[in-house]
Amino acid sequence: MRKLPDHESGVFREAVRDVLPITHEPRAVGRPKPAPKARFRRFEERQVLKESLSLAAHDLEVETGDELTFRRPGVQDGVLRKLRRGYYRVESELDLHGLTVPEAKQALRSFLARSIARQFRCVRIIHGKGLGSGPRGPVIKQAVNVILRHTDLIVAFCSARQVDGGTGAIYALLHS
Repeated sequence: MRKLPDHESGVFREAVRDVLPITHEPRAVGRPKPAPKARFRRFEERQVLKESLSLAAHDLEVETGDELTFRRPGVQDGVLRKLRRGYYRVESELDLHGLTVPEAKQALRSFLARSIARQFRCVRIIHGKGLGSGPRGPVIKQAVNVILRHTDLIVAFCSARQVDGGTGAIYALLHS
């Protein structure tokens, strides 16, 4: 910063001679604001659990090579087409290989609750093709199919592209 010549400095001092500093009133010190809460998180988690517990596995039977596809009423064809082609970025993934059906159901419920709480839009669930399930067919695939169909916050789902697991995995689109 350059220094002002004496005559300009004097003019400035004369102009601000009667100016007084602004006094600030002391601020009222109150309680700190409470931390924000996710109001609907616990409700959504309970809804996922409630809906998934009310299902019977015989409702929707699927075979080993069956492609799974589902969308809620009002979901446009283009949305399902994009989901099937892998246009949506997968934000999280769950692998259910090696789990028993009860373990897989619990893992899926927890995964969905976390994904909903984090406001993920698209997730991939790897359920396997059920080749090791014997004559019962793909039991985990059936359980995943039933739970997702009966979870209101799932907008649509379909079998993944071959590169992402084919009929052994699902892309699921969650309500945003």
